[in-house]
Amino acid sequence: MLFVNFSMILCITHAQDTFTIDRVQQKLETLGYEGFRFNSDEFGTKYRLRYRLHSTGPQYQLQCGNRVIDSREIEGVWYRKLWDLQVPPSLDPAFVPAFLKEYRTSLHIFLDSLDVPWINRMDLDHAVGANKLLQLTSAQAVGLSVPQTLFSNHAEDAIRFFDDHGGDVVVKLHGALSKTMDGKGDFFPTTRLRKEDVPMLESLSACPMILQEYIPKERELRVVYADGDFFTGSLRAPDLTDWRTGNTTLIQWEPYELPPAVCQRVHDMMLSLGLQFGAIDMILKPDGEHVFLEINPQGEWGMLEKYLGFPIAATIAEKLVNRIEQHG
Repeated sequence: MLFVNFSMILCITHAQDTFTIDRVQQKLETLGYEGFRFNSDEFGTKYRLRYRLHSTGPQYQLQCGNRVIDSREIEGVWYRKLWDLQVPPSLDPAFVPAFLKEYRTSLHIFLDSLDVPWINRMDLDHAVGANKLLQLTSAQAVGLSVPQTLFSNHAEDAIRFFDDHGGDVVVKLHGALSKTMDGKGDFFPTTRLRKEDVPMLESLSACPMILQEYIPKERELRVVYADGDFFTGSLRAPDLTDWRTGNTTLIQWEPYELPPAVCQRVHDMMLSLGLQFGAIDMILKPDGEHVFLEINPQGEWGMLEKYLGFPIAATIAEKLVNRIEQHG
């Protein structure tokens, strides 16, 4: 028999997610809310979506096994991750494009129907995450220090930028390839450009890239912003431009207290971007200046909770419940 439960929070993640999703769900339960785990990558293989237009209005339902969820039962959404859809191995390859297109459309129809508090709202999450130049502009507007930056597909621009900064330049892709903080999988790290690499800039026409001035660092900071609260981990990385290219077992996270003035500027930036959550990368220079690098609205934070004991999962759950109760 099919059954329906009421009063829940939809937790959007993926089948391989561990630790963080469990911690948030456990905290939601103590607050009196069910956190229903929705593995977005399995939407086309393990879930059924049902949309009906009744005389009283539309009805959206999501079914997994014997569990049926009506969109009207969902009181809030924690948007953790949205992964690519799994394709049934038995599906004829000729039908894969149609499968992906129609399932993606169906998924967004369901998610768009959820007019409830989100952390983060998906459209804003994607807009900010996909635009590092927007991030840098917003950070600069609130008074945060940012690196001088060039985003170009033109070798002449890049060579001039390299020369203007005396060869102290790093290069990186606009979008991250790696899905994890340990750098496993496809990964193009932030790389310091060497003089002998300059001729390779002629290939920028095939792949535009970001060039930034090299920032000397005392420490690298991962700042987790959770709706006004801050949790900051710091590390002295190996002598690498991107610490994830090294042996991560040698890296020891340490707690760090971000100065109140920097916290206020980050808070103002997040408000301007409409985000309640984000993992922010910053550099602490030897002279004590804090330099903003980027925001990942879906950035990893489990290592800070695991190794430093920060209550990030509990804070996410509490902040979302507070928003739900204020909304109601």
